[in-house]
This record gives sequence, C-alpha cells and structure tokens, in this order.
Amino acid sequence: MLSPQDLEQLESTLLPALERHHLRLLAHSLRCLQQAADDGEPLPNPQRLLAWAQRQSNLAVDPSFIPVLVEQLGKAALQLEQIALEQGCAPLELGISDLVSWGQRQADQRLALTPPEP
Repeated sequence: MLSPQDLEQLESTLLPALERHHLRLLAHSLRCLQQAADDGEPLPNPQRLLAWAQRQSNLAVDPSFIPVLVEQLGKAALQLEQIALEQGCAPLELGISDLVSWGQRQADQRLALTPPEP
C-alpha cells in the first residue's frame, strides 16, 4: 500500500488532478505487484496475482472484484514495464519518484506539442 510519504510525493507535483490520479493508480498498482511478486520475478504472472489477491482480507468482502483487479494490475504492469524500460531498470525496481518524473515528462511533452492559444 502507499505510505503517507508516497502520497505526499505524488500530491506535491504541479500536475493536473487527472494526471495525479493516474500516478496514484500506477503507484498503487506498483506496490501491489511488488507484494505479489516472487523474488527474482520481473513481474508476477496472472496466476500469482490471482493467488495474492485471494489472500487479501479486504477483497474477501467482494470476491467478484478479484478478477477485475487482477486484469487491471496486468494492464498497469504493461505500462510500468514501459516506464521501467525508459528508466533502464526492472519494473518492480521503480520508485514513486520514478513515476513522478515520468508523469512530469509526459506532461511536458504534451505541452510542447500543444500550440499556444491565440
């Protein structure tokens, strides 16, 4: 789960609310994937994610959510792989500061492509 320091770092950016929300989702996904992974595994496979999710007591209230969560974590893993590739590290080695830097670069690139308003 995200620590108060993680959340503070994410919220301290000057990014728009929607982009900060996206970063929070990626950060939460990263923490879940890190918890679910086996040592030495680049990313947990769907079976390992499913087993991890089934062990989470807070998900026991709505077991129908587990497959949805596993699917979304799989999609986040793909994006985290791309970010890690840019950073030159393994996806599970990413930190919150890496995600914030990536988010800021993405915003800077979008601003550079947007023509100024007249």
